[in-house]
Order: sequence, then C-alpha cells, then structure tokens
Amino acid sequence: MEILWFLLALCLLTAAIGPYVLRRRGGGGIRLAAPGSPDAADPQAYGFVRQEELDVRTPGPDQDLLDVLEVVQHTQEWRAASQLLAGTPKEGELRWQRVQAFAGAASLELLRQPGVGGSWLRKWRAEAPKDAGAAAVHAEFLVQQAWRSSTAGTDDFRIVLEEARKVIGEAALLAPGDPVPYIVELAVARGLGYSGEEFDQLWAKIIDRAPAHMGAHIAALHFWSERWHGSREEADRFATAAAARAPQGSLLAGLPLFAVYEHLPEVNLVRGFYESQVVTRAVEGAMFAVHSARADDPMLPHVRHLLVLFLVRMERWSEAVHQLARVDGFVGALPWTASEDPAAEYAVYRALAVAGYEANGGTPASLPR
Repeated sequence: MEILWFLLALCLLTAAIGPYVLRRRGGGGIRLAAPGSPDAADPQAYGFVRQEELDVRTPGPDQDLLDVLEVVQHTQEWRAASQLLAGTPKEGELRWQRVQAFAGAASLELLRQPGVGGSWLRKWRAEAPKDAGAAAVHAEFLVQQAWRSSTAGTDDFRIVLEEARKVIGEAALLAPGDPVPYIVELAVARGLGYSGEEFDQLWAKIIDRAPAHMGAHIAALHFWSERWHGSREEADRFATAAAARAPQGSLLAGLPLFAVYEHLPEVNLVRGFYESQVVTRAVEGAMFAVHSARADDPMLPHVRHLLVLFLVRMERWSEAVHQLARVDGFVGALPWTASEDPAAEYAVYRALAVAGYEANGGTPASLPR
C-alpha cells in the first residue's frame, strides 16, 4: 500500500513541476542545466544580483530607509527612524512600507536574539510615548509577531492581536489623518475574524483617508479571500470593483491579479490554467497598470514581482525578464515572501525566466535597460 501512495505522490509532483523543468515548443524550449554547466543560463550575465545578496527587507529600492535601518540596527538608537517617518507623507504608500520594514526588522531581531533583539523599538516607545510613528511601528510589530510566532486561532495568537488592536487605537489618536494604523488593523481583522459590519467600518476609515491606497487594498483582499473570511467570488468582486474605479495611473488596475494569486491551486493539474481567460485578463490588467504608473510609485515593484511569477508560468519569457530587470536585487514582496526562503524562491523563477529567454533567442545584449 505504501508503494502505491509513493507512486501517486511522485505522479502529482511530476505533473506540478514538469512543465517548468522541461518544456518543448516547436524548435525552441527550455531545459534547466546543472549550475556551472556550459549549457546553464547565467543570470549574472544580465547584471542580476547573486542570490545571497538579494535584499529581503523591501520590494524595491528605498535608500533612505535602508540607510536608516543600518544606523538603527547598528547603534540600537531609534531617533533616525522617528525622523524618517516624521518626514514621510501620511497619505502615501511609502509610509506604510516603511512602517512594515521597521517592524519587520525588529521582529526578526527578536527572533534571532530572544529577549534582546529589537531593543531600539522598546526604547523608542518608552522614551517617546507620543510619537505616532513609534506607535504605528509597534502595532505592526505585534501583528508580525502574532503571525510569525503563533498559530492562527490559538489563545496566544489572539492575545497578541488584541494587544496590537489596543496599540493601533493609540497610533490612530496620535495621527488622526494617517491611514496606516487602520491598514495595520486589516491583518488584525483577518486574524480575529471581524464580522462583515466590523470590517466595513474599518475599511470606511481607510477609504476616507486614502481611497486609492494599493497596499491597503492588497491587505483587504486577504480578508475577502476563500482561505479567510470570504470566497473566490467576493475577492474577485472586491478586486474588480477597485480596478474599475481606479484613477488614471493607479496600480489598482492590477489588483485582480492579486485576487487570482490568492486562489491559485496548490497543485495545478490543468495544463491550460495559465492560458485561461481569467489569468490572461488579470495579467494584461497588471501589465497595463505597470505601464501607466509613475516610475517612482512605491507599489510598482509589488506588481512587477507578482507579474514575474505569472509570466514565467505562462512561458512569456521575454516579458518576465523585462520585469526582472526592473526589480532585481530586492525580494521583499509577494509571491516570494510567502516562502520560508524568499531569495531562493525568487532565484528559481529568475533562472527559469533567463533560461526560457535564451532558449528563444534572447541574450543579455538584447535586453533593453
């Protein structure tokens, strides 16, 4: 009986990964070679960053943030972080990303050095209790701790999220016009299972302050997904409605692709899934959004990273490599952060994209910069 189960598992694994390891189309195709082999495509030939040097902290370049993080973590002093957040506009996407990055840095420090790591955040809160930035980072830190260190639904998980909700209230009082505390609360709503009415009240506070906030919409989409408190249909309606009312140049036009990603089958046995109308339409919407957005939109790397996954699975190698050329070096975004090793997951898709690109005549010289 055991051998039958083994053979079944082997068949499922082959069906899931086979199309990406070996695929022939006419005379072209893609075959992964062993690293170091003369036939192996070399991502470094394209100027791409080595896997061990990929930055998992942010989705794209934010040199001011990276400089401050280095100072804070080296000195364990919080003032540079406070100054950076104080100078970051409340209504934009950048403040939300920076709050996430500071909270994530403190959370990972604590994970690596229990009881000691992240002391700069504790000092920040203790020495500047009226600092709105500190309260927002503390709330996000608690949310990340709950999801990283506890199991959803357990007493410990709920206790930490209840504490996060309390700190969110403090952050909101300290910065009335700032949507970030309420965006942080979206993860609390998902974890604690807010009712539809409670969620709508929370969402109204966000929309009043930042109606086109892409990060907020992605966080809200998680709540409405099938695996949490909604369904595939509800998530699709939410994403489609947001895309339809997106202002010119907004990345919200790409939100339906995130809805598709939220409901990807864990094992796909349907050969034409990535050629389906649903996937194709969502990808084209995201490509339109990317081409229409401002070059400095902080959420642009998020959409590009997700496009890489879909374009590779659709075997649109050239388009995938073009997206990679614009985000390479940073992997702090979906879909890579859903993996235990974001850099390794990203590197696999990058290698597939480069191999497919070269198998169809592409070269480093033919890639526009």
